[in-house]
Amino acid sequence: MAAAVSIPLPGTGDRPVPFGRRIELPRRGTTFVRELPGPAGAPTLLLLHGWGASSALNWYRVFEPLSRHFRIVAPDLRGHARGLRTQSVFRLADCADDCASTLVEIGAGPVIAVGYSMGGPVAQLLWRRHRDLVDGLVLCATTHGFFPQRASRMWCQGWTLAAVTAARAGAIAHVPSAVPSVVLPRGGNRTWAAAEMRRHDWRMLLEAGHSLCTYHAGRWIGGVDVPTAVVCTTADRSVAADLQLATAAAIPGATVHRIADGHLACAGAGFADPLLRACYDVTGRVRGGLRSRAR
Repeated sequence: MAAAVSIPLPGTGDRPVPFGRRIELPRRGTTFVRELPGPAGAPTLLLLHGWGASSALNWYRVFEPLSRHFRIVAPDLRGHARGLRTQSVFRLADCADDCASTLVEIGAGPVIAVGYSMGGPVAQLLWRRHRDLVDGLVLCATTHGFFPQRASRMWCQGWTLAAVTAARAGAIAHVPSAVPSVVLPRGGNRTWAAAEMRRHDWRMLLEAGHSLCTYHAGRWIGGVDVPTAVVCTTADRSVAADLQLATAAAIPGATVHRIADGHLACAGAGFADPLLRACYDVTGRVRGGLRSRAR
């Protein structure tokens, strides 16, 4: 099991980031995952990052505080940073299947799937497609449908499809120079952030954006049968708070943990506390359910 880096990586706000390793997934490809062991017998958190991020960029603020209480597994999702590469069209369902294969390969699970932004649909699909691997969900700055209105959904699908077509034709191949400037808005080494983002496969990244536009789990999200917590970023301009709260309302028994911040709350020092509370909430209910079934 990997250990935390003794000297923090540049740009992480003096937070240690765990080493990662590459894992070959049978019939899928090679992926990359960061791990921390946590205390003996601790529940496992599967940390699923957002669109355009990586495990390091999304979770660098919370690796250390979470690892005091939980085992951590944090993959780079396909097309992102060091994640799996394929010529196939990006699908969120394939991300969920990649994660399931990763958990089987490393002998982890069932897990609490913690999804941030794009990682939220991946966590939801992991529950739906691989129920035996998921004990609970923590959904952060995310929803079960990013574009509930048909007009806005069609507009998003249109421009992302045009971008995907350009990328497949080779017209888009590199990280836009302005993007890294928003990754670490509260300080930190943007050179490190830019280097992390230059690892992305930008064709796959754009396809991921298109997949997010089409995602809507309204037909089945109410069937989620594991303890769930929603970390709502109340000042979010990318995923509106009412969409996040609608997801909490749709899932039976879901609790809400608010943080007065925007979509990049994960880069702020205040993110760890509400995330820890949400994880404690879910794991407490999971353990309570296991005790009840054992009686």
